[in-house]
Amino acid sequence: MNRRGILGGLGAATLLPRVAAAQGKVFRVGVLVVGQPEPFWTIFRDTLKELGYVEGTNIRFEFRSAEFQPARLDALASELATLKVDAIVAVQTPAALAAKKATRTIPVVLAGVGDAVATGLVASLARPEANLTGVSTATAELAGKSVELLKEILPAARRMAAIANAPDPFHKPFLEQLEKAGSQAGVAIDRVMIEREADLEPAFGRLAGTDAVIVQPSLSVKLTSELALKHRLPSASASRRFTNAGGLLSYAADIQHLYRDAAVYLDKILKGARPGDLPVQGPVKIEMIVNLKTARAINVTVPQSILIRADEVIE
Repeated sequence: MNRRGILGGLGAATLLPRVAAAQGKVFRVGVLVVGQPEPFWTIFRDTLKELGYVEGTNIRFEFRSAEFQPARLDALASELATLKVDAIVAVQTPAALAAKKATRTIPVVLAGVGDAVATGLVASLARPEANLTGVSTATAELAGKSVELLKEILPAARRMAAIANAPDPFHKPFLEQLEKAGSQAGVAIDRVMIEREADLEPAFGRLAGTDAVIVQPSLSVKLTSELALKHRLPSASASRRFTNAGGLLSYAADIQHLYRDAAVYLDKILKGARPGDLPVQGPVKIEMIVNLKTARAINVTVPQSILIRADEVIE
């Protein structure tokens, strides 16, 4: 059940049906994702329709997915650069880093990346001064909040596992924030580095004695939430999709705003704006989602202090 209304995002007032710039031109846009494109793909395309873009009439997409195999991203990004697309939309940090390596001239729109400065994507959020700009999720800080919230749910917790995506450079600030929050909460953080999706199941099998797990959101939310349930581990991630898939808790940027705003950034760039002149935007709204169905399944009592602050409770 929804607890709060949705706030307006960047360019919300501009999301009215209108014709894209450069009448008669068909823009060719590359889209690069790590794995599953939803819900990004639906939200992003719907917003572009509101902005006046019609697929096959004034816009065409070159869609590429690494299918949760990050090693493929560099080749896919290079392929898009070779096609000389008008812009590349890169979803999550690994895809954005691959796009940055592939081109210094084609505009790259960041969609839901982590700390864009810490991962080396841009030199400055206010003035990227490069061919990249877009929307960041501030995920590292949100991961630290997850430690605090899990500790509130599990006051006796002394050890939590951080399930980190090793090929994703964002794992460094992600782990740093978790360890900082763990130190403040009196919780030891055990690093669990995942090189490939096949490593997840055996990794979860080695978590005996762990009170809870926190999952880096660029890993498969479906598989990690399923494994947390299987091993009866309270779990959190900075991704709403994680709780929708069965995770216990998410504290994350509102993806509706993130992906709508990525489309607004693309619109501005296709109309002639220079990426380096557009500040990288942080999240407009943060949501806390609690999955009570999962809490009952793993015999965890979520305190009222959490429930009354939650934006949504899944029952």
